[in-house]
Amino acid sequence: MDIESYAPEFLDIVDPHPPLVNVAQGFTFAEGPVWDKRTNQLFFVDIIGSKVWKWKPGVGKETILNSSGHMNGMTFDHQGRLVVAGWCNRAILRFEKDGSISTIASHFEGKKFNSPNDIVVDSKGATYWTDSAGGLVIPGMVANDVQRYLDYQGVYRLSPDGKEVSLVIGDCTYPNGLAFSPDEKLLYVNDTLLAQIRVFDVKSDGSMGPGRVFHQLTGSEDGVADGMKVDSKGNVYCTGPGGVHVINPEGKLIGRMRIHEHCTNMAWGDDDWKSLYITTFNSIYRTRINIPGIETW
Repeated sequence: MDIESYAPEFLDIVDPHPPLVNVAQGFTFAEGPVWDKRTNQLFFVDIIGSKVWKWKPGVGKETILNSSGHMNGMTFDHQGRLVVAGWCNRAILRFEKDGSISTIASHFEGKKFNSPNDIVVDSKGATYWTDSAGGLVIPGMVANDVQRYLDYQGVYRLSPDGKEVSLVIGDCTYPNGLAFSPDEKLLYVNDTLLAQIRVFDVKSDGSMGPGRVFHQLTGSEDGVADGMKVDSKGNVYCTGPGGVHVINPEGKLIGRMRIHEHCTNMAWGDDDWKSLYITTFNSIYRTRINIPGIETW
């Protein structure tokens, strides 16, 4: 893989010629990757293909759900259950241990969500997700009901007990990727239309302080602000023009990992959490990083 280094510290994160291995291909819009440390396999979706997949080293890929309702971002909760931003389901869904899929959130103040996009679970067990309106308008992955009931696109929180949905950020243009800092005192949220990452101070009750611009993405190549992750040192990794942009905790771009396909998201994985699995429209790639990522529950 080619890299572009803009600061010496970038070479502490990646080697000058890091590996880039295509581990799976044949998708239409791969997204939502998350590593399962118990079974050593990667879960991900094909949004347009409306499927949920898993991939295991030495085994390969396997469909675990066909006709998924164009599911999008995924993570695990503290009980090890797969939790999904439902996108065209217009809900937050959970894969139960008996194989069923339950809806754990679908409305705010009596109104149906737009199309939940990406999702994270914090150390207290609260679930946060972005709710953009792409699932109402993007060809190939639109909901059956395309009526928009909410006037804003925001970030929501489901309380750890699963009883309360709250709007924690309501002034987004098109919220997409989100990720916590290692100490969970900050929440990063990117905006696809503005090519921008904002950062919010997380309050003790899980709500957010005012947002501020953390970084403005640049570049004319293919790729947008979409998936986002943070490593254990607080560096922010965001898809963008030309591949994956790496930004230090002060908001400075220190390097880019060049991926010659449109990147959509990424996930930390493997036993040491130093592998970065990158989804593109058509493929899943794996590279190695010198700093471990933040472990998924």
